[in-house]
Amino acid sequence: MGVLANVTLSPLPFYLTGIPGLEAQHGWLSIPFFAMYVVAIVGNTLILAAVQAESSLHEPMYLFLSMLAITEVGVSVSTLPTVMGILWFDAREISMGGCLAQMFFIHTFSCMESGVLLAMSYDRYVAIYNPLRYTTILTLPRIVAMGLAITLKSVAFMAPLPFLLQRLPFCHANVLSHSYCLHSDLIQLPCADTTINSILGLSIVLASFGLDSLLIVFSYALILWTVLGIASKEGRLKALNTCASHICAVLLYYVPMIGVSVMHRAAKHASPIAHTLMSSAYLFVPPVLNPIIYSVKTKPIRKGILSLFSRKRILP
Repeated sequence: MGVLANVTLSPLPFYLTGIPGLEAQHGWLSIPFFAMYVVAIVGNTLILAAVQAESSLHEPMYLFLSMLAITEVGVSVSTLPTVMGILWFDAREISMGGCLAQMFFIHTFSCMESGVLLAMSYDRYVAIYNPLRYTTILTLPRIVAMGLAITLKSVAFMAPLPFLLQRLPFCHANVLSHSYCLHSDLIQLPCADTTINSILGLSIVLASFGLDSLLIVFSYALILWTVLGIASKEGRLKALNTCASHICAVLLYYVPMIGVSVMHRAAKHASPIAHTLMSSAYLFVPPVLNPIIYSVKTKPIRKGILSLFSRKRILP
C-alpha cells in the first residue's frame, strides 16, 4: 500500500523515444520534420483563411474542408512540442499530466478528422445525387450542427481515457515507444490490470474509426450507383472528378492507420524504425499532403489562396 500511495502522490515521469538507432542524426532529421510541420500548419491555415475571406467559398464542400483543416492543425500542434523537443533538445521527459493531455488531444482530433471525412462523403453524395437541392439540404445550420456533433462525439469518446489511466499505478520505468503519447502505448505500462482500458479503447476504435470507415464505403457505393445512372460519359467523369480530392484524403488517413495496425499484429519483430515510420506516417502524412492535394485539385481553393497574397500586395 505504501508503494501505491507513493506512486499516486508523486507520479513517475514518462520518457519518450525518438527514432531508434538514429539518435545521432536527430539534428539533421529535425529539418524535414520541422518542414512538415510548417507545411501542415501553414497550408491548412491558408485554406481556412481563403474560405473565410472568399464569399464564393461559403458552400458546404468548402465549409467541411475548413473543418478538416482545423482537425489537421490540431493533430499537428498536439505532437509538435514533444517531437521537436526530442529532435532539437533531446527533451525526452514528460510529466504524467502532460502525457495524458497530449494523448487526449491527439486522439480527439484524430477522431474528429474521421468524422469530418464521413461528413464530406455525405456531402459528395448529396452533390451528385441531388445537385439542384444541394444547398437547401446542406444548409449552414445543418453543417454547424454536424460539426458540433462530430466534436462532442469525439470529446465524449476520448474523455474517459485519461481518467481511467490516471487511476492506475505506474511503478516502473515508463518508457514510451514514440515521440508522443498514445493510448495503445500507455496501457502497456501500468503495474495493474488494464483490461477495462483495453476493452474501452477497442470499443472506441470500433464505434468511431471502424463505423466511420464502413459508412464512408457505403456512401461511395451509393455515389458509384448514382454515377452509373448518369447517361453521358462526360457527366460520369465530371461527377467522379468532384470526389477525387476527398478520396485521396480518405486514403491518406485510413491506409497508414491500417498499416500501423497490421505492423503491430503481423510484424511485431520488424525493425523499430519501421514501426516508428508507420506510426509517424499516420499522424504526419494527412496534414501535410491534404492541403497540397486540395490546392492543386480544387480550382476555387487555389484561386482563394492566390487572392489572399494578391490582397496583401495591394495593401499599403
